[in-house]
Amino acid sequence: MANHQKDFLFVLIKSLSKSEKRQFKIFASRLETSSNTKFIELFNILDKSEVYDEKLILKNGLIKKVQLSNLKSYLYKQILVSIRLNIPSQNIRYQLREQIDFAAILYNKGLYKQSLKILDKTKQQAIENDEKYMAFEIVEFEKLIESQYITRSIQGRADELVIQAKELNYRNTISSKLSNLSLQLYGIMLKTGFVKSDEEYKYIDDYFNKHIAHLDQSKFEFREKYWFYNANLWRSFLVQDFLSCYKYAYKWVNLFYDNKNMIFLNPVFFLKGNHYLLESLFMLKYKSNFKKYLELLEETINDPRFPVNDNIASLSFLYLYNNKLNYHILEGTFAESEYLVPVILNKMKIHSEHLDEHHEMMFYYKIACIYFGNEKYQECIVYLEKIINNKNLTMREDLMCFARILCLIAHYELGKDYYLENQLKNTYKFLLKMNDLHEVQKEIIRFLKNLSNLYPSDIKKEFIKMRERFIELEKNTYEKRAFLYLDIISWLESKIENRKISDIIKEKAKLINR
Repeated sequence: MANHQKDFLFVLIKSLSKSEKRQFKIFASRLETSSNTKFIELFNILDKSEVYDEKLILKNGLIKKVQLSNLKSYLYKQILVSIRLNIPSQNIRYQLREQIDFAAILYNKGLYKQSLKILDKTKQQAIENDEKYMAFEIVEFEKLIESQYITRSIQGRADELVIQAKELNYRNTISSKLSNLSLQLYGIMLKTGFVKSDEEYKYIDDYFNKHIAHLDQSKFEFREKYWFYNANLWRSFLVQDFLSCYKYAYKWVNLFYDNKNMIFLNPVFFLKGNHYLLESLFMLKYKSNFKKYLELLEETINDPRFPVNDNIASLSFLYLYNNKLNYHILEGTFAESEYLVPVILNKMKIHSEHLDEHHEMMFYYKIACIYFGNEKYQECIVYLEKIINNKNLTMREDLMCFARILCLIAHYELGKDYYLENQLKNTYKFLLKMNDLHEVQKEIIRFLKNLSNLYPSDIKKEFIKMRERFIELEKNTYEKRAFLYLDIISWLESKIENRKISDIIKEKAKLINR
């Protein structure tokens, strides 16, 4: 039995909606004389199966093993064709691509004038909707036709097309350079997290400035602005300049609100911008604006004009519910947020084909934080161990590190001394291996290790001493990232004052008047 996650045809069939399956069967019946053809039979078998199983496919004898590979390829192609024929008419990119295809058909028939007429109209639509890559493709096609269809205005027409090609090529080149820079910075963020030293800070800063040095921002249009804000955002995240993160995420999001048609044309970019805006507000503890933009995001997602497909539905769930958890963590309302846990776990199953392991682990970490804040330490450990025991997770080393740190503290709260000792050893070895043993981690491990050797009367003094130590560390640029994952200071204060950590965080949230 093959792993169904790796069989593309099986995954594609399972992603189809009821209407798409119905449309495919109608489409397929037009292709063949009988509905009992082999590729329809293969479709029906896979549609009814829970997992991909070749033995089940071959069992009835209608499909031979030697035919299966070609049959699967043919079925895969026909499903895509069927979906393509039923794309919603409001999708501008499909409309543009369809018109280009029509122009190509007319060109191949030698109907140059008709082809040029379609291309000119389509080009204007592409430019109006900021589809400059497609507009450039159209201009190149127009140049090809004009070289064969001679008119009296060829000289003026040639100059016009050359100017358009140069302008579009320039803008596409700028967008490509900025998108490359953004992607490279994002890759660094996923692999290593925030910068950890002055050397790393200088490397990122120099790398960024080198790539934007010769760009004229005053000439940027929508797409260039989008990629410029995107690249600046990742640079800001990497160097832990969260005020700058907020600045560029805010510019990113408002770029869309100022061009509302782009929200519905580029919903993925819009969703990502809102997520980063909310994440930066979370890091700055700017709760009033956090709530405002979270509500605005949910309102926009529920707008009937907002596109709906599997990818967008998964991203909407990911960003909306991740930030709903963040809002409760920010407010300290851990008990009030527990209702979200079963909702999120259920939605994770629904969107399992579209969520990568990194984002699944992020949800588990946030859920663990909710349970920790609600003093349900055993439940907290369950979700942390999902991260700790994940051998396939190679991204975001910082997430794996702090999952182990929080797990240590949860074991301490449960009073499991034996497990705590093993956890201390394993965590220390892991942090050394990951080259991520900074002062905050060292202090936490040293602190927890020494607690078992203290007299009960001295424990409170040790908590007070550690609180002061961590307040100093929080001011350090390269240590403060630890406090974004784990509010160790509030936990220490809860132990000093013998109060719930949720009450401590709620009071702090009220004092931060923004």
